[in-house]
Amino acid sequence: MDFLWIKGGRRLNGNVYISGSKNAALPLLSATLLAKNQIEISNLPNVVDVKTFISLLKMLGAEASFDGKYAKIETLRVQETRAIYDIVRKMRASILVLGPLLARFGHCEVSLPGGCAIGARPVDLHLKALEKMGAEISIQSGYINARAPLGLKGAVIDFAKITVTGTENIIMAAALAHGKSTILNAAREPEVVQLCEVLSCAGVQIQGIGTNELEIQGSDGELLEIPPFKIISDRIEAGTYLCAAAIMQSCITLNDINSLHIQAILQKLQQAGFDYKVNGDSLELIPSKVIQPIEITTAEYPGFPTDVQAQFMALATQAEGTSIIEERLFENRFMHVGELQRMGAYIELDGNKAIIKGACQLLGADVMATDLRASSALVLAALRAKGETRIHRIYHLDRGYERLEEKLNRLGAEIQRSKE
Repeated sequence: MDFLWIKGGRRLNGNVYISGSKNAALPLLSATLLAKNQIEISNLPNVVDVKTFISLLKMLGAEASFDGKYAKIETLRVQETRAIYDIVRKMRASILVLGPLLARFGHCEVSLPGGCAIGARPVDLHLKALEKMGAEISIQSGYINARAPLGLKGAVIDFAKITVTGTENIIMAAALAHGKSTILNAAREPEVVQLCEVLSCAGVQIQGIGTNELEIQGSDGELLEIPPFKIISDRIEAGTYLCAAAIMQSCITLNDINSLHIQAILQKLQQAGFDYKVNGDSLELIPSKVIQPIEITTAEYPGFPTDVQAQFMALATQAEGTSIIEERLFENRFMHVGELQRMGAYIELDGNKAIIKGACQLLGADVMATDLRASSALVLAALRAKGETRIHRIYHLDRGYERLEEKLNRLGAEIQRSKE
C-alpha cells in the first residue's frame, strides 16, 4: 500500500493544469450504454474511479480503450445486465448504470454500491423515480432487481431532496423512455449540465438545461448516436490547488479551467483575503499576507461544494481568527478533523458545525486518509506543517486526483510516494 511523505514549509509558485472532471466523466461513461455508435471521449482524468468504471463497462460487454486521456467506447454488443458486487462495491457512482441498463434492456440487476463512507447517501430516490416511470423494483441479496418489460414511460419526477446521481440516473433513463419526462428539483451541477448537453447533441430533446426543472422527450427505446465530446475541467481539483496556494500564501496560476464553475469557491477565498485574476481559461491566485477567518455552509450547486469543505478547513487552521464550517449535505464528512488535530489543529465539533481556531502551528505527523477529499485536506495541512508528514491509505486520494504529488512538486512542494 502506498503512502505520501511530505516535507512542509515549501512555498509554491508556477502553473498547474487542471484535469478533466471525475464527477462529469462517470455519468458520461455510463451514458455510453445508450449509444449505438463508438464514442470518442477526450480529457478523461487518469484516476482510479474512471478506470474502475471502464472496467465495469467491459464487464457488461462493452469494448473500450483508454490511454490515460482519451477513450473509445462501444456498447452496441452489451448483453450482460448484471453489475456485480465485486466492482460496484469500490465506487458509489456505479449506481449510474441502473437507469441506462433498465431503459435499454427492460431489466437489470445492480449491486448496492460502496465507496467513501461519508454518509448514508441512500439510493431510494433513484428507485422511487424509476418506479414512477413504470419499473418494478425489489432488493434481494444485496442487489437492486429492476424490470420494465414494456420499457420505461415518461413521468413527472419530483425529487424530495436534490440528488446529483439521482438526477443523472433519471436523465439517462428518460432519454430512452416512451414519452416526456419532467424532473423537478433537479440538481444543477456543471457535471449534470454537461450530461444534458451531450445527450442533447445526440438528438435528445431536453428543455431547461442548467435549471432545476428539466423536460426530456424520450427516444421510444431507440439508441442514440453520440458525437465525440470533451470532459469539462474538474472544479473540485481547481478548488484544491487554490487552497494549496492559499494555505502557503503563494501565487500560482490554474490553466484549463472554467472560472464560472468555481464562483462559490472564489467568493470564500476573497473572504479569506485573497484576490484573483481571470484570463480566458486561466486563473491566477494573488496571495494575501494575512489569512482572514471564514464562514462556510455547504450546499448544492451553485452553493459552496461539500467536496471542498475539508480543504477549506485545512486553510482555516492558518486564519487570524475563528472560522466556522457547517456541513449540511453529509453527516459523516468531518472524519478528517481527528487527523488534522493530530497535526496540531484546534477544531471543535458541535453537531454538523466545526469551529476552527486559526493561527496554529501545524506539525508533521503520521495521519490516515479517511475519504477522497479528506485526503487532499491532509496534503494541504502537510504542505504548511513544520517537519515531515506521512499520509497513509492514499488509495482514497488516487480515486479522484490525477498525479497530485507530481503537480504539487512542479509547483515547488517536496512530496514522495513510497510503499508501506
